[in-house]
Amino acid sequence: MLTIDLLRHGELHGGTKYRGHSDDPLTPKGEAQMDAVWSKLANTVEIILCSPLRRCRQPAEKWAQQCAIPLQIEPRLKELHYGAWEGKTIQQISQTHGDMLRQWRHDPRGMTPPEGESMDDFHLRLRTFWLQLCEEQAGRHVLIVGHSGINRTLLAIALGASLATSRRMQLPYGCWSRVERSQGEVQLAFHNRQP
Repeated sequence: MLTIDLLRHGELHGGTKYRGHSDDPLTPKGEAQMDAVWSKLANTVEIILCSPLRRCRQPAEKWAQQCAIPLQIEPRLKELHYGAWEGKTIQQISQTHGDMLRQWRHDPRGMTPPEGESMDDFHLRLRTFWLQLCEEQAGRHVLIVGHSGINRTLLAIALGASLATSRRMQLPYGCWSRVERSQGEVQLAFHNRQP
């Protein structure tokens, strides 16, 4: 059986906003949120795959070194590029792209943030990643350290759900989910578990 834990990075300096490729550091609380989950996984995870952005990479590097397990920094796990929305709050984006943002938060299929990455391209890169992961890591216990957009999209792909369905998932900072894959079938073992 392939066991995949997905961990969203913790709280970041600068408050809640659309960061995408912006790379704000974790707060002490954010680090603690992630370390609390890792403390439950440290003796079982066999490999960590993470986004290259430091909010995911730095904790993953620390954990991999502590436990002497492989770490793969995976460019396809980098968050969606939000273009003109990068670094802006929901309120700021609503002032210029209110209707588009409402649609985006409801069902982003076929959409592209202004000057950003298209959701279709984003979905394709994560679907390719998922298929490769299932083939290359079969039988292992994997931790993915990613972002809100990454983890919710991977969960939708794994479960055969639509991108619109992914918008109905709560994914707070430090969100911990698990999927299990056996004989081609995927089950959601849990979502947003508290360590």
